[in-house]
Amino acid sequence: MKRQLVITADGSTTIHLPEWNENYHSKHGAIQEAKHVFIKMGLSLFYDFKEVSILEVGFGTGLNAYLTLLESQSKKLHIYYEGVEAYPVSIDEIKHCNFPDQLNNSRDIFEKLHASHWETDTPITSTFTLKKRQLFFHEIADENKFNLIYFDAFGPRVQPELWTVSQFQILFKALKKKGILVTYSAKGSVRRALQEVGFSVERLPGPPGKREMLRATKP
Repeated sequence: MKRQLVITADGSTTIHLPEWNENYHSKHGAIQEAKHVFIKMGLSLFYDFKEVSILEVGFGTGLNAYLTLLESQSKKLHIYYEGVEAYPVSIDEIKHCNFPDQLNNSRDIFEKLHASHWETDTPITSTFTLKKRQLFFHEIADENKFNLIYFDAFGPRVQPELWTVSQFQILFKALKKKGILVTYSAKGSVRRALQEVGFSVERLPGPPGKREMLRATKP
């Protein structure tokens, strides 16, 4: 499938898929969206923890992992991070992503995330360990393992099968008790599917360009 690198409203890059008319990140600002949805509405709830385990569903460009790593350094928070991706982004595409420049950070750590071996626990920094897993989302089989899930799959318009009760049942099992799932989507069918699985679901203010998002908590 053809991919095009484009600049979003906050100056950061995203990858556009013309065939689907879909982006990896919001056209209103890739970094702004990721910071709001996954850091502010997700990770910040765990700042008083000593260690946090995170599962990202849709590793993509690695932006969410990169922002989380930077937070782990600033908050002195030890994070174990697993990123699941069925179709990894190429290293050539990653080289053209401008996230480190936009965040006034060195490219070394960002590129180290992508250079790490798949299916292997890799300490990227003293506070952040990454394991990238190449598999389809329905193949996730973890149970009671993660404090937090970043659900960053392509939208329900183009991949509705990823936003179903059966998929959310898999993620419900993967979370520890009182674990949290955050996603940029606020679609009614997504909220109802999360509730049917057993999550307590909140509608929250969305990132720039989006009115709402969802946060789901496992009882």
